Amino acid sequence: MNALTRTAWLRARLRASRAAALALGALVLVTAFLAAAFPRGVEAYETQGVRHALGSVPPAQRTVEITVSRADLTGGDPAAAYAGTELARQDRAIRGQFAAPLRIVGHDAVHGVRTTKAPAARDSWLPRPDGLAPLFSLYAASGLERHATVTEGRLPHTARPGARTLEAAVTVATARTLRLHLGSRLHLDGLTIRICGLLAPRDPPGAYWAVDPLMATARQDVSPGPPPQRYWRAGLLLSPRDGPALPAAGEPEKFWRYPLDPGALTARDAPLLRERVVSLEHGAALARLRTVAGAGALADSPVDGLLDSFARTRAAIAPVIAVAACGIGTVASVVLLMTASLAAARRHAELALLRARGASLAGLTGHLAAETAAVALPAAAAGGGLALLVPGERVLPSLLAAAATGLLGTLALPLRAAVAHRRPRPAERTDLVRARPSRRRTVAELTVLVLAVGAVLALRRRSTAAGGVDALVSAAPVLLAAIAALLLIRLCPLPLRLAARPAARTTGLTGFLALARAGRAPATAGLPLLALVVALTTASFGGSVLAGVATARDHAALTAVGAEARISAGRALPEALRRAVGKVPGVADAVPVRISIQAADDSGPPLYLVIADAEAYARLARATGLGGFHARELADPGGDRPLPALVSPSFVTRFGRAPMALQPEFGQLVIRPQVVRGDTPAQPGGDFVLLNSRSVARLHPDTYADPANGPSLLLLSGHALDATALRTAVRTHTPPSLPTRLTLRSAARAELADSPLQQGAERLYTAAVVAGAGFALLALLLSLLQAAPQRTQLLAGLRTMGLTPAQGRRLLVLEALPQALLAALGGALVGVAAIRLLGPGMDLTPLALPGTPEGGARGTVRIPSDPASLLLPSAGVLALALAVVLAQAWLSGRRRESTELRAGDPR
Repeated sequence: MNALTRTAWLRARLRASRAAALALGALVLVTAFLAAAFPRGVEAYETQGVRHALGSVPPAQRTVEITVSRADLTGGDPAAAYAGTELARQDRAIRGQFAAPLRIVGHDAVHGVRTTKAPAARDSWLPRPDGLAPLFSLYAASGLERHATVTEGRLPHTARPGARTLEAAVTVATARTLRLHLGSRLHLDGLTIRICGLLAPRDPPGAYWAVDPLMATARQDVSPGPPPQRYWRAGLLLSPRDGPALPAAGEPEKFWRYPLDPGALTARDAPLLRERVVSLEHGAALARLRTVAGAGALADSPVDGLLDSFARTRAAIAPVIAVAACGIGTVASVVLLMTASLAAARRHAELALLRARGASLAGLTGHLAAETAAVALPAAAAGGGLALLVPGERVLPSLLAAAATGLLGTLALPLRAAVAHRRPRPAERTDLVRARPSRRRTVAELTVLVLAVGAVLALRRRSTAAGGVDALVSAAPVLLAAIAALLLIRLCPLPLRLAARPAARTTGLTGFLALARAGRAPATAGLPLLALVVALTTASFGGSVLAGVATARDHAALTAVGAEARISAGRALPEALRRAVGKVPGVADAVPVRISIQAADDSGPPLYLVIADAEAYARLARATGLGGFHARELADPGGDRPLPALVSPSFVTRFGRAPMALQPEFGQLVIRPQVVRGDTPAQPGGDFVLLNSRSVARLHPDTYADPANGPSLLLLSGHALDATALRTAVRTHTPPSLPTRLTLRSAARAELADSPLQQGAERLYTAAVVAGAGFALLALLLSLLQAAPQRTQLLAGLRTMGLTPAQGRRLLVLEALPQALLAALGGALVGVAAIRLLGPGMDLTPLALPGTPEGGARGTVRIPSDPASLLLPSAGVLALALAVVLAQAWLSGRRRESTELRAGDPR
């Protein structure tokens, strides 16, 4: 067959099976898009995560600082070493040593000279809270004119060499705090400073001002010696060329500060950036730096610690994402193989005829490969091209994934046909109930079983918290699903035989005929069952992972707040505030609580004494699920008997259950542990004691009724609280002199999911779960559509014999039900088994909670058995199966029997 004949044959085949070609192209396009978009999606959220890790911290934590102390200066002229021109030359040389990915924000970089030992000002008119003189740090820093606006006066001029009077500027905030003004003179040890200008920082949160806050604002410190005394500290901003004058005032130090620019940083660059920073602190880069800045130069930066934290979280999340990737990849591959198998079964007679008429196996395989390549390769290229629109850096992994998908879509049908038609065989039935597994199949199934056991044991021993991606461990859920599917395929004939026997003795035809047709399904029907079980297991397992993440965040937010909202202050809250917040939409109850901290007799951690109305607090505890109890358990005993208390387990461990005395501000209270709970809304965790406020009010009525001893905490329960109205109520009914803090559970939960690394991983996992569920439904749809022509012809023939429409619908439902029900039950049961077997090795803490890659104080987050995730995919499979067969029965009933029953029709 020449090239022209092959092209004509290919064109004729594609025209004859246009619908099948379009379906294959659509399937390959979607699969290639998902395969190519996955690595780009991973790179995108990891890049956003590393940029957030550096960009969300204060500027001081993403700055590289280089210092040279006075003792480490080299050369015979210290004044020349502090000159502005020398510092600028060294600054240019240092910048030249920085190479990507160590990029700096040039306009926020600063260099100069500062005093490390702040001299005291002897002027008596300066504020002295406890009699100590204020201390002033001197800065001869570059770039002052670019980062500040002169509000009064001017920038400082450079003093002449040897002068003992220098000009300095201060910020408006510093001047207001220390009562400085233009012309003020400060007498320091060895120098006199005259204030010549007041400045307003142009970007206070920027690196220039925020790294060293003394440059922008004065602060109050406390002396370490007994008794502790308060004093003021502030910064004076000199001319950048006044560095040579600073040795007269204190210990000078040269410094260079370079804030890093995370805007162009990628996840691939993070290890190299860490290596550059570590080398700058301790390695070869530090040696090169000292040739420029001096032999005693030191470099320091917290960036390497931030990158280490990011790397740990990234490594802990990667195995969880790899499980999803392996699951969706396996499901997509099985669906592609199933599509090829169904096409080979549909064209079996055609291919067998070609082989009987002399077509070689190689030629037949080549023709089929050309036919599928004409559809699969362009579709894979289109899917890969669309995936490049997904944000990401690398292109090669996406192109390789799309190419692999196109290659699988191209070769699946030819290879399946080559195996089926390697030797001509006479036509014979391959019923599902009569199929006998071959030795090769048994060996393959045992191999999969061994791999599944090894994967489960490896995952349970090492856990995903250890970090790193292991292909065998990632494939554990898929291997479990494959083993379960193979077991179901082997056991499937048994229930069909058992159900067919009693059905044969009944008077009705529908049940027996449906079971007989289900048993006569081809042996290749096991592949759709494999695809369904694997897809359902992946969807159920992934849905449970997402449910576990959501549950962990909800619980962490609840334990952080204690209720839906928490209003706290340093002293008693106004009664009007409680009434106002009780009227906010969504608030069901506002419980006032008194909390006092009691020192323990055993010198251990302090005790938190919680006093609240027992009935209202019990409702709150039951609503939140934190240490629920009955109000009668804390009822007032009357008389002088000890007050019943709800205590934490650690309290019982430390003090036992014997009565003990506490001494709050109300007066002495003798308590007796009555109820033990692990948490309580007012103080989740820790050592707490809860008492009924009515008992305390009876014992100490005067001190308890004192407004100064009123509740300092309000706990709000309810649903869908109006946060805006709540903030307005707090602001309106709280005096300005009472600092009040409002904490919302919804806001606390949002903070737990604000990391781009976790958000991206969660979105990617959700997409994998949805795609797995979609492939599961597609696998079921393909298996049902394969036998659709035979079912249509059967219904037409039976209608000529008097079959009613209701009986026809019942026949199709009963025929499709065994496989769909088997897949649904198998998927749900395997999902439960996978969670039970793999759950101990799956640590979801890095994915669910930020900053706790190994569990931390909040504990390790495991996969729960989420009923919705386990049952909804299976229910969807059953619903789709019923919908398809009922739709086919309805369409078949609208056609004439003569249309379906044509002589010579091979269906």
